[in-house]
Amino acid sequence: MRPFVYSCTRVDPLAPSRSLSPQRSLALKRKMSTDLNIESTDIQYASGVNLSADQKTVVGCVLDLFAGKPSLQKLKLWEDDAVFEDPLTIAKGRKQYEPQWYGLQSAFSKIERLAHEVTSVGNPISMNLTNRYVMKGLNKEQTINSVVDIYVNQSGKIERVEDKWDGNLPDSSFRNAFRKLNAVSVPKMVGVPKTEEEDARRGN
Repeated sequence: MRPFVYSCTRVDPLAPSRSLSPQRSLALKRKMSTDLNIESTDIQYASGVNLSADQKTVVGCVLDLFAGKPSLQKLKLWEDDAVFEDPLTIAKGRKQYEPQWYGLQSAFSKIERLAHEVTSVGNPISMNLTNRYVMKGLNKEQTINSVVDIYVNQSGKIERVEDKWDGNLPDSSFRNAFRKLNAVSVPKMVGVPKTEEEDARRGN
């Protein structure tokens, strides 16, 4: 991504920009959102809920990931040590959570978003999400209703996402041990693009 300011040094567009004026900082954030190629821009809200521009970018990114549309650019919105948790896995750190998102492309021939609604803002941002998944090769379908909680840090990066099927996460030691094992095994089976060029060849 090209730095917005005229400089020979590369600028991290997600880092706090204390030296920029509010107008230039806003322009940089808008450019960043465009560069991410986020497709989920028609975000639905519960009555009385309003998202800032930064929150819309974060929610759109997460919706794209759940739709099986990952990219290295979108995952730059995540901290390196972020955590993704659902009933199947507890993925800690980039080497574990990135394959979880790219794995959706490998496992499912179709992912259809049936409904979503942001129900509260703050930290976390919470939304209800209903997706229909069609497994590759088997044409087996499953609809999952989730409560998704998105936590961000002071820099605006995602530090944790919890995907609670039917509003719940497992709380038994046996299930948690299985989820941690799954977080280690999936990266061995799913390849994450090493460059943006390779990512683009995959259609991301």
